Amino acid sequence: MKNLFYILITFLVFTSCSDYQKALKSEDVAVKFKMGEQLYNEGKFNKASRLFEQILPAYRGKPQAEKLMFLDADCYFQTGQEYLAGYKFERFASSYPKSEKVEEAYYKSAISYADLAPVYSKEQHDTNHALEKLQLFANLYPTSEHMPKINELVKDLEYRLEFKAYSIAKQYNHISDFKASISAFNNFIADFPGTTLREKALFYRFDSAYQLAMKSVESKKEERLNTAITYYNSYKKSKGELEFLEEADSMAEDLNEQLQQYSTKS
Repeated sequence: MKNLFYILITFLVFTSCSDYQKALKSEDVAVKFKMGEQLYNEGKFNKASRLFEQILPAYRGKPQAEKLMFLDADCYFQTGQEYLAGYKFERFASSYPKSEKVEEAYYKSAISYADLAPVYSKEQHDTNHALEKLQLFANLYPTSEHMPKINELVKDLEYRLEFKAYSIAKQYNHISDFKASISAFNNFIADFPGTTLREKALFYRFDSAYQLAMKSVESKKEERLNTAITYYNSYKKSKGELEFLEEADSMAEDLNEQLQQYSTKS
């Protein structure tokens, strides 16, 4: 019985492969469509895609084109080819705005682009592009069952942008380019008012101002000391655990000692 079972399976596999090869070589687009749909339903998306791509031009403008275009896009989605999936689902949504599949197309297009978003350390053009597509879906379908996933992706991608900006500012601090660091942290705090990194940003902005003031030339020192104290006060008023408070307090004492020299002179 076991041998019979294996023989049957082998026969079915070879028959299936043979039918696929015949469909590939066939000049009948209906045969290709039927075989492609069968393979799609069996989860054989690469083979189905190969057939769909052959017949897409022939079905353009015909009633079957809507279904074919969606299945073709979904093959790319199911095989993790995010860029092509996103592009093809966008084309589908644009071509068939009244389709019952249009919401799914917008959704799969958006999450395809989200999957293309790079880690924070790389250039973030694709992240911004993905956020635009996610926001478009949210605007079109605010009550969709997919909104929890959309909101989760938006939160993740926005954090990547936040952390990218924060990391750049922190790097300026690390390499002792304190002017650039202060400017970058000012921009970060303004651009991301609700960020969870706000307390750290306020501290490192103060640290940069402290370093700049303490190492400043005499003609600019008093002004920079006062600026650093202003940033210290902003840090102390920030909400959070203030994990650097002890260090910040010590630095503020140094600044006030330096400022006493100027009050004595006046």
